[in-house]
Amino acid sequence: MRQGSVHIYSGDGHGKSPAALGRAVITAALGKSVVIIQFLKGKGLADTEFIRRLEPEIKVFRFEKSDVNFFELSEEKKTEEVINIKNGINFAKKVLATGECDLLILDEILGLIDNNIITAEELKNLLQVRDEETDVILTGISLNDEICMLADEVSRIETIKYGQ
Repeated sequence: MRQGSVHIYSGDGHGKSPAALGRAVITAALGKSVVIIQFLKGKGLADTEFIRRLEPEIKVFRFEKSDVNFFELSEEKKTEEVINIKNGINFAKKVLATGECDLLILDEILGLIDNNIITAEELKNLLQVRDEETDVILTGISLNDEICMLADEVSRIETIKYGQ
């Protein structure tokens, strides 16, 4: 039996989510299933026609209701969205516990920790319910030793030069 692994794509550079999406496409091309859950992305990928064409191999979920970036919302709307985000975390837990996919991407989940929506301990508990063969990719800007200890592999993405 193959042991699944946890990968983190982190850093202040652009390209973390595209790197994770690239892994999703490679995984799907091998005949495996992928679930992507996006957090803090505004509209995100969930409604794009292109992503819908990749189903059923790659399924994208977004539990936030607002198309506006989370950080631009009023405090009242943020409170509502936190409930939706927690629903997304619970869905991720179900996906991991049931082994529903071969690769689960939790896009921008590290941002949830940065913004005190979840704790590092909650992320650790989430990862502990995973089916042994499921690979998980976590993305986000910030990283600390406690989060690094959850991963088998950490990739730091940084922008050397951006724009002209």
